[in-house]
Amino acid sequence: MHRRQLLIAGGSLMALSACASTGSGATPAAGAPTAMDLAEEGRIARAVLPAATPKAELLQPWTGSYDGLPPFDKVTPAKLREAMLEGIELQRADIAAIANNPEAPTFANTMAALELAGEPLDRASNLYGVMTSNIGGEAYDAVDTELSPILSAASDEITFNAALFQRVKTVADNADAMGLSAQQKRLAERRRDAFIRSGANLDAAGKAELGRINTALSNAFTRFGQKVVADENAWTLITNEAGLAGLPASNKAAAASAARSRNLQGWAILNTRSAVDPFLTFADDRALREQVWKKFVNRGDNGDANDTNATIAEIVKLRDQRAKLLGYRNHAELRMQDTMAKTPANAQNLMDRVWAPAKARVAEEVADMKAIAGFDIEPWDYLYFAEKVRKAKYDLDQNQLKPYFELNAVRAGSFAMAERLYGFKFTKLPKGSVPTFEPDVEVYELHDKATGKLIGLYYTDDYARPGKRSGAWMTTYRSFSTLDGSKVILGSNNNNFTKPEPGEPVLISLDDAETLFHEFGHTLHYFSSNVTYPSFGNTPRDFVEYPSQVHEHWVLSRPILDGYLKHYQTGEAMPQALVDKIQASSTFNQGYATVSYLSSAIVDMDLHTQTTPPTDIDAFEKASLARIGMPREIVMRHRLPQFNHLFTSDAYSAGYYSYLWSETMDADTWAYFEESGDVFNPDIAGRFKSIMLAPGNTTDRAEAYRAFRGRAPDVAALLKVRGFPVS
Repeated sequence: MHRRQLLIAGGSLMALSACASTGSGATPAAGAPTAMDLAEEGRIARAVLPAATPKAELLQPWTGSYDGLPPFDKVTPAKLREAMLEGIELQRADIAAIANNPEAPTFANTMAALELAGEPLDRASNLYGVMTSNIGGEAYDAVDTELSPILSAASDEITFNAALFQRVKTVADNADAMGLSAQQKRLAERRRDAFIRSGANLDAAGKAELGRINTALSNAFTRFGQKVVADENAWTLITNEAGLAGLPASNKAAAASAARSRNLQGWAILNTRSAVDPFLTFADDRALREQVWKKFVNRGDNGDANDTNATIAEIVKLRDQRAKLLGYRNHAELRMQDTMAKTPANAQNLMDRVWAPAKARVAEEVADMKAIAGFDIEPWDYLYFAEKVRKAKYDLDQNQLKPYFELNAVRAGSFAMAERLYGFKFTKLPKGSVPTFEPDVEVYELHDKATGKLIGLYYTDDYARPGKRSGAWMTTYRSFSTLDGSKVILGSNNNNFTKPEPGEPVLISLDDAETLFHEFGHTLHYFSSNVTYPSFGNTPRDFVEYPSQVHEHWVLSRPILDGYLKHYQTGEAMPQALVDKIQASSTFNQGYATVSYLSSAIVDMDLHTQTTPPTDIDAFEKASLARIGMPREIVMRHRLPQFNHLFTSDAYSAGYYSYLWSETMDADTWAYFEESGDVFNPDIAGRFKSIMLAPGNTTDRAEAYRAFRGRAPDVAALLKVRGFPVS
């Protein structure tokens, strides 16, 4: 949990606040104060906060090179618990000093002071997030279980502080009279509105009830996440090599390595998407495909100790109670107050526009597969026979592609993209140069190529391990703002590839390569950002995926293919004939891809707009899918019992549609690059960085897009990219 989440209720999961002119070289955002004014503002703000010397080791200012580094080598569960508990107390003292300040409220002594409050807890919270997500295990789970409700109560304590809210409200309500700049006014008004959405206007009884709900939700989020991780720490053991027939050699080697690392004889297909999807795509043994598929899609839904259905029912009931307590009809209406879509209806309209053509495409795809299979297609058959159709229609075998997507080469290609677009230069540090939380983590310096200025450190954690959460994600250990001072940014990307044997390559799929570029896009957003106030890093949920999604397109650009994504054995670039096959098949299987994702988004919105929250989650999921006519041959990308996006926090709840909303802008942006005749067009790249990436949330993001593109995004670009009719 990030400090900004504690202080700004409803903030984005990803707090984006990074390089100012002293970092990335970007021009300061419009309306930003002068350096002299900002220095005085910071001086006043810090004077309000009590001088304190933390006792806990993990609360101390980070020391060493790069403006101080996270002391990952010193973290233990006991030390982390001690630091978090003391950090909460220090934050409490900061908030009390701001709220009880006898001087009249000003922007500097109230809003700026809030931006800087709780710094020791912020440092510990960054360590807390890494250790519970990337390491996990029984000891860290116990700490997480204990601290989650305490952190929730600490957040409520800030929101419910009447004196603090009155000061914030006074500044926001009198912004013009106080002569605040556009940025200062926006920050004050957003903070006021966030307090109100989080219950600051409730009476004492209402605040008590909301506190109860929030604490119960925090406990439920923790339980849900731990249950899913436990169910994912499983595998399907194959003892006869015949069961791996059809599987590429690289996937067989990964399965053998996974088995050996668990002291098993044979081959282990781990219960994670990066292991399951290749097996479902290539394995000839239909019975084993069914077994692997069922284990994967039934995570959290097995009626055992790790079953999450009761936890989900509790969460949706609590969310409904909270929304109605705060004056909203449902959770979705509450969550969408601070989004680009604004209302559930607007999000639903976009999803409906795409759902019908996607479902129609699935029917076509199934007919093609059935013609080859000779029997009805089941969900565990879809990827397997889709690959057969791909080969027949386009003479394209995914096994032809994997040798060009060796993990280190893909990462080098992502660095080349960043250098050509934004002038970012990445250089790997020798092992042991900086502390890391795991020996396999690699660290890179990031410099501005034009000026040589050090911008940040980039950490990569690529391999799956027991206790680590599934999927791929980006996070930050330290962001940048001019109010906080010009410190080196610390960001990371995290994956779950199967670790190879020493000396063996990690060959990934095109889909995995695009995911790596996607998560790297989040990182580039951080490293490009230029904000004065840290809170402006919190972009709307349905914007935050846009910078990441657009960067996926550069994977198959010719300069990246020619320079970096070469055959790992021959060193030859991917032949244009093979690229042409990929591009010819670019809309292939988009029915499957769209329906599997969009069904999850539609069910999410359906779940959180119910008048009465459902109690039987499995039955609700089935009924919701039946209502929209879900094709029987496909399962949701994330079924409710394992839907971490929705039930480990509020971050994506009633917001999974945001990927589609962001993709509308992403497709339209890529069309802009393509239409220019140069997908690395320096003028467009520079404007994209300065208008869309750098300003964070200092201005309305819809207005920013219009300034960048000259108009609102055109949904036709999205439909075209997916190969659907645009009329």
